[in-house]
Amino acid sequence: MNRDFTEAADPILLFSEWLAAAGATEPNDPNAMALATVDERGLPDIRMVLLKGHDTHGFVFYTNFESAKGLQIMAHPSAAILFHWKSLRRQVRARGSVTRVTMAEADAYFATRSRGSQIGAWASRQSRPLESRAALEAAAAEVAARYPNDVPRPPHWAGFRLAPVEFEFWQDGENRLHDRVVFRRSGENWQRTLLNP
Repeated sequence: MNRDFTEAADPILLFSEWLAAAGATEPNDPNAMALATVDERGLPDIRMVLLKGHDTHGFVFYTNFESAKGLQIMAHPSAAILFHWKSLRRQVRARGSVTRVTMAEADAYFATRSRGSQIGAWASRQSRPLESRAALEAAAAEVAARYPNDVPRPPHWAGFRLAPVEFEFWQDGENRLHDRVVFRRSGENWQRTLLNP
């Protein structure tokens, strides 16, 4: 395995390189990430979401603000994410503060979604009890009839951006002598530290 990454200076650039490599090797959703939040009792919660953009400002994902994760983030605006690429035997963890994306960003992304996904964003009362599958399908049919052409973005559906203050890159090593490097935000720069496996 290539260990040059332990000398990297920019974790955002390194992440971009690793994500591109995963795009060539992962059979499904190389942009899938586990998102960890905490609820009102301080209990951790975790689920898989899809990364929809990243840059020097952070990692963007979209959701229903009335869902469990949406409510948790709005009450406690910090989170952690984890990418695991089994095909590459690599993982990346990051954590930091979370803010909403702009409405213009949310509108632009929503417009790229399939019509079915747009309808689903209206029909699903995400994370709340569901009477039956038939009730969900009826809600989707009602939304489809209400919007025969363009489907507008629901007011309760938009995105969040996690601005990382810490990254950890991990790569599998022989005899469990893994390579680990952590980057911590220090002003406008990043401080790099090697970790024992």
